[in-house]
Amino acid sequence: DNQKMSKSLGNFFTVREAAEAYGYEAVRFFMLSAQYRSPLNYSRDSLIMAQNSLERLYTAESNLEFLVKNGADGDLTAEEKAFTDTFDSYRQKFDDAMDDDLNTADAVSVIFELVRAINIAVEKTPTKALAQACLDMLHEFTDVLGLLYNKKETADDDLSEKVEAMIQARQEARKAKNFAEADRIRDELKAMGITLMDTPQGVKWSKD
Repeated sequence: DNQKMSKSLGNFFTVREAAEAYGYEAVRFFMLSAQYRSPLNYSRDSLIMAQNSLERLYTAESNLEFLVKNGADGDLTAEEKAFTDTFDSYRQKFDDAMDDDLNTADAVSVIFELVRAINIAVEKTPTKALAQACLDMLHEFTDVLGLLYNKKETADDDLSEKVEAMIQARQEARKAKNFAEADRIRDELKAMGITLMDTPQGVKWSKD
């Protein structure tokens, strides 16, 4: 009866409806963010928060994937090695949370703690080796919880090739001080829904 009443008031929606609106992964993330023994009250706000949190994880992942390709060559620096040596402490915290009656909420907190530390560690001129180690560590945790399984469709190779070629042409136009041409290419990319970001490792792009 409560369910019928909620439905008539318009403040009830099924998991399927929630998944259609926010995606199954957001619903999964929301459920992981609560202790499974607690009753779950999900609302639009809580699902939007779950979506935003997931987006932060996907952003961290794509940033690391970019750095794996475009970071500095060579072995881990001493400072980077000192950072990757801290990974075991995150593993311990993550395992402790999962051993505590599957406390996935705390396990999720450990992932975000790791991501914050990674973002700081890779913000200057990281090596490809560091980026790969960080990516592997992130995936070690997200794989356990079944997160980050939606690979962004930048795997459209034709689009990637076209965008990369246009970015290269824009860089060459800028070098030649042909700013009108550089702006034209930027606007054309913008019209395709492509956002450009200048980084120390080169131009990074993403599709809206």
